[in-house]
Amino acid sequence: MQKINQDSFADFITEGKKVVEFSADWCVDCKRVAPDMPELAQKFADQFVFAEIDVDEARTVAEQYGVKGIPTFVVFENGKEIGRLPSRFAKTKDQIEAFLQEHVSTEKI
Repeated sequence: MQKINQDSFADFITEGKKVVEFSADWCVDCKRVAPDMPELAQKFADQFVFAEIDVDEARTVAEQYGVKGIPTFVVFENGKEIGRLPSRFAKTKDQIEAFLQEHVSTEKI
């Protein structure tokens, strides 16, 4: 999962479906789900591009998107937020996976 910052955030979310995990190095729950993220990113690689942003380093972005607790997962499609999993529901791999599954496109190309 790539790391983005305040400067790269807008470009990252502009095109396609993106999942941004708002987190911080000190966050216990972020550390708890971190080992599961590579597997989830791989499982959903055909649907989303994943990135992580540190709320301490990107306070403006976190405030702009009203991120109050971490980890918070936000799904963007072409720059617009289409889904959010706030920290109170982002404590386990199963919760995160169910959230991502809800935003999987069922369209055939």
